[in-house]
Amino acid sequence: MEEGGGSVVRLGMTGEAAGRDAAVRLHADEIESDEALARRLIGLRFPAWRDLPVRRVVPGGTDNAIYRLGDELAIRLPRRPSAAGQVEVEARWLPRLAPTLPLAIPEVVEVAVPSEAFPWPWSVVRWIEGGPVTADGFHDPVGAARDLGGFVRSLGEIDATGGPVPSRANSGRGVPLALRDEATRRNIAALDETDHPAVLTEIWEASLAVPPWSGAPRWVHGDLLPVNLLARDGCIVAAIDWGCLSTGDPATDLMAGWAIFTAASRRAFREASGCDDDTWARGRGWAVSWAAICLPYYRPTGNPLVAIADRVLAAVTAEWREVGL
Repeated sequence: MEEGGGSVVRLGMTGEAAGRDAAVRLHADEIESDEALARRLIGLRFPAWRDLPVRRVVPGGTDNAIYRLGDELAIRLPRRPSAAGQVEVEARWLPRLAPTLPLAIPEVVEVAVPSEAFPWPWSVVRWIEGGPVTADGFHDPVGAARDLGGFVRSLGEIDATGGPVPSRANSGRGVPLALRDEATRRNIAALDETDHPAVLTEIWEASLAVPPWSGAPRWVHGDLLPVNLLARDGCIVAAIDWGCLSTGDPATDLMAGWAIFTAASRRAFREASGCDDDTWARGRGWAVSWAAICLPYYRPTGNPLVAIADRVLAAVTAEWREVGL
């Protein structure tokens, strides 16, 4: 999430590394947490788990600090006010989405209400084993792309009636691209020349020229990035961190094509997603917009999203020049 998302890598570190992560403030309005606070909250709210070890997961999330609780659970503590509402959204909607999706998604086990010890709702979720997704880590890159494309298609086919609408809490995922125009242009203009801002502006304007989504709102994960997917044995097995869950333009989730895959596997992802040409073009626009806005926000922190955003811009630019779109 460019304005503060929920990225979590399941291969966490503890000890000194966790201390360094806790010291990095990602947002001006965030509150700090540590293992001692997480342990105290568990003791106060869920005493049956008070004796389980608590270990901070690094790098954790940009909207939620993550603490492993024993071997089977994890604690998610919002880092900032805008993330607090994500707890209720995930608890309400993930159980309804999970049965028909081809990848595992988090199971919310418990939700804690605000208290004097912590000002916002927080949750305990089931731990999903796996490691971070990398473009060169797939046994079958085309197969992995088809798997994720099929996931996007399956998610979009679920009835979205009553689902969350784009808002600050989910960073406006699913909105028409035109609503991101001012912020996208401003951030593209601020990029280094090595990022080819003129080409990115051309790509962005071409995306805006495509007719907006006119169908019924569809479910979007909103943050389908490598850090929000889990892999085992070279295959994608889970989609995690649903803090950007929203309904709207399905093109939002197609930015994964440039964030994760090479040109060959990207084609397979597109085909499996079932999207039409206009939706794919808007997906390219989403990729440009997300990356351009993400870079200046997170670059001072050294967050892993910076490397992903750099990859997205490089992939989009190379594709545009090669294909001559």
